[in-house]
Amino acid sequence: MSAVPWGQRTRVLTAILAGFALLAAYPALAQTSGPIAPRPGQAVQKSPDQSIRVRVDLVNTPVVVRDARGELVLDLLENNFRVFDNGVQQKLEGFDMGGGPLSAVIVMETSSRIQPLFPALRRTGVLFTETVMGESGDAAVIGYDDQVNRLQDFTSDHDAIDKSIANLKPGTSGTRLYDALSSAVGMLENRPAARRRVIITVAEAVDSGSEEKLGQVLRDAQLANITIYSVGLSTTAAEMRGEQKSGAPPSATPPGTFGLPPIPGTPQTPTTEEQRSGNIDVMALAIWVVQHAEAAVKERPLEVATAATGGLYKSTVKDASIEKAIDEIGGELHAQYTISYRPLGTDTGGYHEIRVQVVDRRGLTVRSRPGYYLSSPGA
Repeated sequence: MSAVPWGQRTRVLTAILAGFALLAAYPALAQTSGPIAPRPGQAVQKSPDQSIRVRVDLVNTPVVVRDARGELVLDLLENNFRVFDNGVQQKLEGFDMGGGPLSAVIVMETSSRIQPLFPALRRTGVLFTETVMGESGDAAVIGYDDQVNRLQDFTSDHDAIDKSIANLKPGTSGTRLYDALSSAVGMLENRPAARRRVIITVAEAVDSGSEEKLGQVLRDAQLANITIYSVGLSTTAAEMRGEQKSGAPPSATPPGTFGLPPIPGTPQTPTTEEQRSGNIDVMALAIWVVQHAEAAVKERPLEVATAATGGLYKSTVKDASIEKAIDEIGGELHAQYTISYRPLGTDTGGYHEIRVQVVDRRGLTVRSRPGYYLSSPGA
């Protein structure tokens, strides 16, 4: 047998090596060229990378339970509660009754619209430190008008919180409520997960000029396990307590008139207007707002924010009731149950409904946040 010339052997070896290189590269080529079409009758198989996985690690929901007289119920145990996520019963991973350390952001409207109420607002610092923060809590303070201003970063120093509130000054006539809430959510997202996260808003139910949408703010708050409490201020009460200042922004409607046309066939009185506003199902509106994050919200935004996150809304008319409202919120914060679970059997995007039941006890009213929203990856 004659010897193979060296040049021919080199060409054969090069061809063999090129073939091995092509085989090694084939998986990568297959990945970059898209999925392979199945043969007729063959089931389509998804690769692990193609499946959409949406997950939330831990859901905390505050739960407030009251009896038929409206009194707080404080003697329930973990086995009294059942929690459902999208209809699937969940295994409780954490259970606490009012004892977890608290991180709160106090959001104060500083608009000139409520200038006559500032003396009352400046007196609330001690209530926030004593009835809300307690010994183990910390808090930050945000003020807003046309701008959102961080007045005090997180601190456990009661005097610092009291001083920042005592020094509140009226600003411009703007009311960037949603931007202020968004800033508060961002601050709380960085707090330790073991702390209960709370926003307490003292403001009118008015927003003007915000870049943020309320629905998106509430989505973020829900995913960060933040509860929003609101003390609703009254512009009408503010006007009654102080003279209209020269150059101050005019009221949307003249004093004693109503901003909406009357209901056909119904005389327009304060009573009918109150009943009219009460026709709104706030919880249903809160769920809708979270599902439609880009929609504009004009009706009762403070109540919507509290309903969506499991908090409490308190309306005020008189100066003293501002303090009473904060005191009631503080009392509830230290008497609520906190339930934690890792969602099982509901690993999907979209809106997740949370339902909490109390078993073995009758005649009780249970309040918790209604759910949370998970966006799909890349959404």
